[in-house]
Amino acid sequence: MANIKSAKKRILVSKTKADRNKAIKSSVKTYVKKVYAAIDAGDPEEAKAALLKATSVIDKAKSKGIFHKNTASRKIGRLNIAVNKMSAEGETAEE
Repeated sequence: MANIKSAKKRILVSKTKADRNKAIKSSVKTYVKKVYAAIDAGDPEEAKAALLKATSVIDKAKSKGIFHKNTASRKIGRLNIAVNKMSAEGETAEE
């Protein structure tokens, strides 16, 4: 354990920030799972709604500096592709 007051404070601050980052990353994972669950269930409306929420959460995490901008874009892009692919398959199945 540190003896200097400022070093003690840095330990506390870094732990607080790490906990916050962990919580936000966890919520991003949860929303991403909801998108994939809707895709697996075959519900395009629910998938689009979940995609909208997941995109919002990922963008907020990016703006807070938790995700790099390219990482956030990659995650959003993959979700968009998955939802669009599901929608395209659903349209061909109905015809």
